[in-house]
Amino acid sequence: MAHNGVLFLDELPEFKRTVLEVMRQPLEDRNITISRAKFSVEYPASFMLVASMNPCPCGYYNHPGKDCVCAPGVVQKYLNKISGPLLDRIDIHLEVVPVPFRKLSEMNGSEKSESVRERVIRARNIQEERFREHKGVYANAQMNSKQIRAFVQLDEESIELIKNAMDRLGLSARAYDRILKVARTIADLEAEENVQAHHLSEAIHYRSLDRENWGG
Repeated sequence: MAHNGVLFLDELPEFKRTVLEVMRQPLEDRNITISRAKFSVEYPASFMLVASMNPCPCGYYNHPGKDCVCAPGVVQKYLNKISGPLLDRIDIHLEVVPVPFRKLSEMNGSEKSESVRERVIRARNIQEERFREHKGVYANAQMNSKQIRAFVQLDEESIELIKNAMDRLGLSARAYDRILKVARTIADLEAEENVQAHHLSEAIHYRSLDRENWGG
């Protein structure tokens, strides 16, 4: 079963929290159950969630060149509109800060889209072959805990790395599994058979909202 589509939510904290919490089940189970007094019906809901948000109401929290003017406690209140359990179900959190013009002018040409596309196709082919015997699974994101343990073998360096990240960031078991799935995908993009420490380190880096300095 392929993704049915992409759900893009702009200004994520502006949605009612009750609305956002409804997405927890379909994000986890890839289906949604609607229950009524006399019947219950289940619909497929395999979608990719993409969301964006400002770091705070004024937009300048953690800005490299401008000061945040939000009152004390406002940033944390703003971020608390998104629950921890919902964030746990989002694989990648990325903080995007403005790039000064000087840096833009110094930047070399980026990788061409055609090259990226080819690498992604190769990685998807690797995953299709990996899960050929696993019904209903076609990508790393769909792995359950048993499959993660089978397909993400960590060496001692990687185990120590993820242990330190768990302790430092206070990660949940669900976030731990998400990191391993992302690390497996990064390794696939590099056509590496085994997940290595630098794959895991990059995956941990993609958990911006788990960091203590966010909204502290």
